[in-house]
Amino acid sequence: MTASTVPALRPLTLGQHQVWPPVVLAPMAGITNIGFRRLCREQGGGIYVCEMITTRALVERNPKTLRMIAFGDDEKPRSLQLYGTDPEITAAAVRIVVERNLADHIDLNFGCPVPKVTRRGGGAALPWRRRLFARLVRAAVAAASPAGVPVTVKMRKGIDDDHLTYVEAGLAAQEAGVAAVALHGRTAAQRYSGTADWDAIATLKQALDVPVLGNGDIWEADDALRMVAHTGVDGVVIGRGCLGRPWLFADLEAAFNGRTERRLPALGEVAVTMRRHAELLVDQFTAGARNPARGERDGCTDFRKHVAWYLKGFPVGGELRRSLAMIESLAQLDDLLGKLDPAEPFPVTALGQPRGRTNSPGKVFLPEGWLASRDDDTVPEGAEMDDSGG
Repeated sequence: MTASTVPALRPLTLGQHQVWPPVVLAPMAGITNIGFRRLCREQGGGIYVCEMITTRALVERNPKTLRMIAFGDDEKPRSLQLYGTDPEITAAAVRIVVERNLADHIDLNFGCPVPKVTRRGGGAALPWRRRLFARLVRAAVAAASPAGVPVTVKMRKGIDDDHLTYVEAGLAAQEAGVAAVALHGRTAAQRYSGTADWDAIATLKQALDVPVLGNGDIWEADDALRMVAHTGVDGVVIGRGCLGRPWLFADLEAAFNGRTERRLPALGEVAVTMRRHAELLVDQFTAGARNPARGERDGCTDFRKHVAWYLKGFPVGGELRRSLAMIESLAQLDDLLGKLDPAEPFPVTALGQPRGRTNSPGKVFLPEGWLASRDDDTVPEGAEMDDSGG
C-alpha cells in the first residue's frame, strides 16, 4: 500500500480542534503518562490521550487521580479519557473537567475487556445495556457541550460474536451528539488475541455520519494506510504499535502527508530515544518532589517496563537486557546503553510483529443476569471504580 492509493483525508475535527494527521494515541494504563506523550509528540502530530481516569475517583477528588491529570504547557488539545458506568456521576465528572479547565477533549471508555471492569458491567460490557449506554453518553455530552468540549467514545465490537453491539451503540452515540466514534475491531472475548476485524470497522463507517476512527493491528505506518483504504475511516487509533517504537508517529505523519520515508533506526538511535524517554519520566516524577533522588529512582523504575519493547528483535544479550530492566538512575542507564553496539541495524524481521499484550481469548465475566435484558438501565451495583489508570 502506498500513500497515492489512499483516499484523501481531511484533518480530524473534534469540536473547534483540527487534528492533523488524523492519528490518536490510545490511553494505556501505566504507559501514556505525560513523559511518554511528550516523547511521542516530539515525533509527529496527532492527539495524545492521557491514562484513563475513573469518574468516581475524579468526583471524589482522589489525589492519585488528580496527579494523573497532567499535561504539558504545549500539549494541545489536551485529551482525557473517562471511565464510568453511572450517568449522574459521569456528568458530575465532566462538569469538573469543564469548570476546572482540565482538558479540551473527553473520550469515554467502552472498550476495556479486563475482568475487573466487565464483571461490574463497565467497559466493553456496558453497550449491551443500550438504554444505560445512551443515557451515559447523553449525560456526558450535555455536561460538556456548553463549554464547547467535544466528547468521543471508544468501544469494541461487543461482548463476543454472539453479542455484538457496535453498530447500534455507534448510532446511539451519534444521536447523543458525540464528535467521533472509535472502534477496536475485536470483541471483549478476544481481548488482544487474533486479528482485528477491519470489515467491522468499515461497516461502522458506512453506518455513521460522524467521523469513525479505526483501531487494531496497526503496527507500522503502512498498516494505517491499508486500514484507511480498506475501511474508509477518518483516522486511526494507535495502541500497542507504538510500544518501544515512538517513532511510529513520525512514520504516520509522513505516510498521511504522502511521503514514503520510514524510520529504521539503528541501535544507537534507539539508545538515544531510550535515554530521552527515561529523562522525560525522571522530569515527570521529580517535578514538585521533595526528594529529587526519589523522583529519579521512580522515573527510572517506570521506564523499566519499556526496555524489552525497545530492544525487541535486536541481538542484545540476556544479562544486559536484565540489567537495563533494573536501573535506578540515569547514570546507570547511560553506562549500560554505552555497552550496546550503535551500528547494529534495525531488525526488519520485527516489522509488523505484535508488541505488548498478546493474550488468548477468554471468558468475559459479567454481572449476574447481565445478558437477560438489553433495556434495563439500572446502574450495576458496585460498578463505579475508585482508582484510575485501568
